[in-house]
This record gives sequence, C-alpha cells and structure tokens, in this order.
Amino acid sequence: MATLVVLGSGIMATALATPFTDNGNEVRLVGTHLDREIIDSIKNTGVHPNLNLEVPPNVTAYQLEEAAEAFDGVDLVMSGVNSFGVDWAGEQLAGLLRPGMHVIALAKGMQADDDGNLTILPRALMAHLPDDLRDQVSISAIAGPSIAGEVAMRRHTCVVFTGENPEVLDLWRDLFATDFYHVWTSSDFVGVEVCAATKNCYAFGAGFMHGQLDALDEDDPQYVNFNYGAALFGQASVEMTQFMDLLGGQPSTVLGLPGIGDCFVTSMGGRNVKVGRLVGAGLTFTEARDRMPGVTLEGAAAIKVIGDAFERLTERGVLQPDQFPLLRHLHEVVAKDRAVNVPWKTFFGANGSGV
Repeated sequence: MATLVVLGSGIMATALATPFTDNGNEVRLVGTHLDREIIDSIKNTGVHPNLNLEVPPNVTAYQLEEAAEAFDGVDLVMSGVNSFGVDWAGEQLAGLLRPGMHVIALAKGMQADDDGNLTILPRALMAHLPDDLRDQVSISAIAGPSIAGEVAMRRHTCVVFTGENPEVLDLWRDLFATDFYHVWTSSDFVGVEVCAATKNCYAFGAGFMHGQLDALDEDDPQYVNFNYGAALFGQASVEMTQFMDLLGGQPSTVLGLPGIGDCFVTSMGGRNVKVGRLVGAGLTFTEARDRMPGVTLEGAAAIKVIGDAFERLTERGVLQPDQFPLLRHLHEVVAKDRAVNVPWKTFFGANGSGV
C-alpha cells in the first residue's frame, strides 16, 4: 500500500483520492489555512462540503498545523493548491519535503518575470526549495479534461501525467490508473502545462458565445450562437499551437487531451465560462467579477499574467504585435475593462482567407 500526502483540500485534490484509494492506497489530506472548515467537515462527517460527497474511507484529514505529522514517513506528495497558492505551497514544501520524494502538482497557470519570460507553475513551485533539495526530488503534474465531481463519482476520465522523468511518470500512472480513471503519460512537460494554463484563458472567451445571446434578451432562442463559439475555439486552437513555438512545447500536444480535449471540457461550463458570459453580455470584467465574490478565477488570472508578459515581449521584439490576437483581446477585456469586440479579421484575414 502506498501513502500520498496532499497539501490542499480543494475539490480536485480531494476528488483524486477516489482513484488513488480505489487501488488500495491511503491519502493524508492536509488543509491550507483557508481550508479549516473543509477539514473540520471531513473529520466530523466524512463529507467534503464543496463536493457534497463523502470522501473515501482511506482518507485521513489534517489541519495545517498537523502537516509535519501527515508528511512523516511519506514519499509521495501532491500539491493540491490552485494557481494563487503556488508560491505559498512552495514555501511550505521547502520545510516539509525530504530527498527522494516525488511531487505531483495540480495548479494550472503561468508566472512571468519582469522581462516577460513565462514559467510553468510546477517549476515556479520548485523554485522555492533549497538548491540541494530541489535536485533530489522529482516534480510532475496532472493535466487533461477533468471535472472534479465526475472523478469523485467515478465517471470515465482521461488525463495526462507529465514530467521529465518517464520512470517517475510510470510510477504515478500505476498508482492512480483505474477502470474509470485512464492515465496517459507525456514527457512534454512544458507543452502539456502550457496547454493546461491557456485553455482556462480561452474558456473565458468561450463564455462570450452565450453572453452575446443574453445581451439580445431572446427568450429560448431557436438558434444558439454555435458559429460564434466555433470561430473562437478555432482561433484558440491556432494560438495554443503558437504557444508551443514560443515556449518550447511540441505542437502535437495541442491536438490531444491536454490541449483541445481539455479546452473543450473547460469551455462547456464552470467559473471561467460563467464570468466570460457576463462580460459577453455587456458587463465590464470588474463588474462581472464583483458578481462572483469568493470565486477563484484562474482563467482571468492567467490572462492577466500572460497578457502583461506579451506586452513586455512585444516591446523586446520577441513577439510581433499581430501575434496572439485573441489572447491579447482577452487581456484587454480582463486587465483594461474593455468591451468585447472580437477582432475576427485579425484571426482569419480581411477576406476570410485564413491566418
């Protein structure tokens, strides 16, 4: 039996306990400083209040001050925090990890330095470790189309585990893979993680499709705005491929589960799409965000980080102003409260001849 300690008790981190424990393993779930009520609920009732489901019996919950106890004797670690908690998690793990441990991360997004150079979040997480320790632990990540509640309910789910060490990826796959949780592995660490970050950005834009109809105030319209959505999805696919050229991933990665597959399921609904729908209906991003207090908007955060970085990269001549027009427009909407005004001709040419 293997034991996994998870830092962060959000819905995805907790849902992943289901396939892991279905294989006869144990999970120690450590809440962050923001998760106290979640951990109390699991300890007292066995129910995760945000999933509204019982956690598997082989899950033990720990408050943050009990983290050292939870990490004792464990070699497998999951960073279950979202993109806003990556630096915090790195600081915590710097004092909890030991040589030889294997870490797998869930957060999706990117960070940028002052020059606009973008970094995938697993590497940002590891940057907080002491140099000698960083070289003695492995880092991997989970990506692909995955809705937490469906994983917890054992719905068929196909994902990609990614990292630089194929043997470590095989270890993680064998621990998690079940008859319903299907795991592939990829050593295209950058490509998979860039897809995982950017699909949240483009899912925000996917919400414009329904928002534009909402603005017309049509009652149960016969014809839905699928043509609009398909054009946005097509441009998102193009730009995700261009990210591979910019940051070093493999273009073929975009065509599979981490790219188009994950972008599809994220565009079907959720927080990113909901706020995009409000903006598409005519609200500014600030107004839309204020209607969703307490909701983590990772897509909007990634748009801000990447869009700001693009401005610096354009100033440096690394990017041309006409590259990534959809991402740049999403950045105008999110960071500058501009109205939605999709630059169609920039996508496909003045006469629709293509990019």
